Amino acid sequence: MAHTLLQFDFPFPGPWGAEMAAGLGGLAQDIAAEPGLVWKIWTENEAGGRAGGIYVFDNPSAAEAYREKHSARLAAFGVTGIVARTFDVNTELSGITRAPL
Repeated sequence: MAHTLLQFDFPFPGPWGAEMAAGLGGLAQDIAAEPGLVWKIWTENEAGGRAGGIYVFDNPSAAEAYREKHSARLAAFGVTGIVARTFDVNTELSGITRAPL
């Protein structure tokens, strides 16, 4: 099966760590129900003031639909400087390096 990776990175003032987890649990539940989502890794860089995530979707159209949805949601929260990139996943090589696909 082909997978599509979606990467989000944007300025974020916090909260970080456990406080982020406590504050964004509802958002995590919403994302978990997203059509086509295989998994997501949440990213945070407190020193750099950036956050985001690495998502894997089971098809390119699901990744694109989510990119549009999440970009709009972040913009509605006043987030600017959003970087969202999509990539095809090389499943054969990723399997060798133990990717959870």
